[in-house]
Amino acid sequence: MEPFQKFAPALLAEIIRRQPASPERTAFAWSVAVGPALARATTVEIRNRNLIVTARDTRWARELERARGTILARVQVLLGDDAVKGLYINA
Repeated sequence: MEPFQKFAPALLAEIIRRQPASPERTAFAWSVAVGPALARATTVEIRNRNLIVTARDTRWARELERARGTILARVQVLLGDDAVKGLYINA
């Protein structure tokens, strides 16, 4: 028997990817990828396969910039590589 924590992330990603594309699916995947505090301090949308993130202020934008690569990889796992190619941050 394998622990739940070992396969839970892949299972969650599969469930999210199977849902129809929508602003709600994007926001949920974003929240899972970055956590609740950062999710509350930002808004997200997908335009032309780019994730556009608007931070509440420049402090949050700096945090996003620092973790850009990690965040993009997490979002791509959750939504699929074909759904998101880039990450753009606005403050």
